[in-house]
Amino acid sequence: MATKKFIELGEMSDADLKAELTQINVQFQKLRFDHTIKGLDNPLTLRNTKRDIARLQTEIRRREVAALSPVQIAKRSKIRLRRKNA
Repeated sequence: MATKKFIELGEMSDADLKAELTQINVQFQKLRFDHTIKGLDNPLTLRNTKRDIARLQTEIRRREVAALSPVQIAKRSKIRLRRKNA
């Protein structure tokens, strides 16, 4: 079952996803800095922020792969197969 965050990401445009990713990256850096200097009330916010970043990156990459041409997909499959066998 898909989570609410995943469904919301699917409805966003590519530009919105990239803007959200940069915004969350900045937020994560501030959280890490604050945690290093004085500590956070809830350090689990760091984990949740990292997971949000991963969700955004995954959705962006999923859209990139979906937009590939059949030739590019075939080349990508060969590369993945070669890495798997190595």
